[in-house]
Amino acid sequence: MTVNEDSFTNWKNREEIAESMIPIIGKLHRERDVTVLLHSRSLVNKSVVSILKTHRFARQIAGEELSITETFPFLQALTALDLGPSQIDIGRLAETYKADDRGLTVEEFTAEAVAGATGDDKIERREGRDVVLYGFGRIGRLVARLLIEKAGSGNGLRLRAIVVRGGGDQDIIKRASLLRRDSIHGQFQGTITVDEANSTIVANGNEIKVIYADDPTEVDYTAYGIKDAILIDNTGKWRDREGLSKHLRPGVDKVVLTAPGKGDVPNIVHGVNHDMVKPDERILSCASCTTNAIVPPLKAMDDEYGVLRGHVETVHSFTNDQNLLDNYHKADRRGRSAPLNMVITETGAASAVAKALPDLKAKITGSSIRVPVPDVSIAILNLQLARETSREEVLEHLRDVSLTSPLRRQIDFTSAPDAVSNDFIGSRHASIVDAGATKVEGDNAILYLWYDNEFGYSCQVIRVVQHVSGVEYPTYPAPVI
Repeated sequence: MTVNEDSFTNWKNREEIAESMIPIIGKLHRERDVTVLLHSRSLVNKSVVSILKTHRFARQIAGEELSITETFPFLQALTALDLGPSQIDIGRLAETYKADDRGLTVEEFTAEAVAGATGDDKIERREGRDVVLYGFGRIGRLVARLLIEKAGSGNGLRLRAIVVRGGGDQDIIKRASLLRRDSIHGQFQGTITVDEANSTIVANGNEIKVIYADDPTEVDYTAYGIKDAILIDNTGKWRDREGLSKHLRPGVDKVVLTAPGKGDVPNIVHGVNHDMVKPDERILSCASCTTNAIVPPLKAMDDEYGVLRGHVETVHSFTNDQNLLDNYHKADRRGRSAPLNMVITETGAASAVAKALPDLKAKITGSSIRVPVPDVSIAILNLQLARETSREEVLEHLRDVSLTSPLRRQIDFTSAPDAVSNDFIGSRHASIVDAGATKVEGDNAILYLWYDNEFGYSCQVIRVVQHVSGVEYPTYPAPVI
C-alpha cells in the first residue's frame, strides 16, 4: 500500500467515526439538553467534514491536531451517565485525560470530570423562555438564526415573535427571504415557510409571529400568548433607560439592547461582567461589537501583566449606517461612499471599557477607520504594561486563556501565517488573537484582534440572553481560573 493510500484509508476511518458521533451528539442535545463542544466549538448539527475540520483546527491553538479517535471514547462514555443540562467539551476531556497520571479508565475519568452535571447535582431541565426580536436587520436576523439553531432541545430560548414597521406588498415574504439567504453568512440551515394569512414565519418548526408596529407602546404581547419574554431591541433607536422602558409591555419581562447603552443602562460583555447583572435588572445593553472584541483580551492582559494605558485602533467593515454612494449624512465623512473609501470615524468602544471593566484604572483611547469590506473587522490594541515581558510569554498566556480560562468562549487564537479577514466570517468568538501579528517589546504589547462584527457579536448577545433567562448551563470540565 502506498503512502497516499494509507492517508486515504486513515481519512475514511475518521469519516466513519465522525458519522457515528452525529446521532450521539444529536440525542444528547434533544433528550438531555447537553451541548457537546470541542475546544469551545459546538458539534451540534455539524456535518462529518465540519467535525473533522474542528478536530484539525485544534492544532492552531493547542499546537497539534486532536484526533477523533481520542475524543470518541469520551463521547461514548457520556451516553452511560445520567446527565442534566450542560455543555461538555470532549476536546478538553481528552486533553486533561492525557495529563492525568492516576491510571483511571476513560469512563471513570469522564464521570469524575462531569460529576456536577449528573445525579443529584444536575440541573433540572427548565421550561423554555420566550424571546421577542424588536427589529429585523443585520443583527436581528443573525440572532434569529442562532435562536432557531439552539431551539433543538425545546428547553432553552424560544423565538416567539418579530416586531417590525409595516411594509408594502409581500413584506413578510421578503423578510423571510432575507432570513433564508444571506450574502455574507450563506444559506439558513433548515427550512423556512411563510403563512401570510396568519403573519407567521415557520423556521425549522418554530412558529414566529411577525407583528407590525410603529412604536413599542402599540403592542400587547400577551395577545399572542407571549409571557415573561426577553425582548431584544436591535434597532438602536432607543439607548437610554427611559426610551428602552417603552418595551416593558404586557408579556415582556426584560429588555436587551444590541448597541451601547447610555446613562445608567448596564453595558454587559459576556465572560467579563455578565455575572454582575442584578436579578431585578430589567434593562441592559450588550455594548458594541468592538467593545466585546477588546474587553476580554484587555482583561486577560490586565490580570496577568497589569495595563497602565492603551489605545485601540479599529479597522472596521462598513455598515448600513454609511451610504453606498456619496450622499448627505448627518455625521462627518460617513456620507462618502462606503464601498469605495476608507473612512475615518469615531468609536465609543474605548470609553465603554470603563463600564465593563470598572476596576481597570488604565486610560484607554480609541479611533476607527471604516474600510470597504462587508464583514469582519480587526482591532489593534496597543498596551503599556505594568511589567516587561516577551512575545513568547504573551502568546503562551493568550493561547492558554483561549483554551482553558473562563474567557475561552470569548477569545480565540490563530497562528495561521496567511490568515485574512474572510477566514473569520462565522466565528462565534468575540475576538481572535492573531499570533503572527502580535508584537511585544519590553513593557509594550500590540495585539491584533480579528472579530466577526456581525456573527461573533450576535453570539455574545445570545450568551447574555441565556444568562439573564436562566438557561445558560455550566460547562465541563470546569475552566481554569
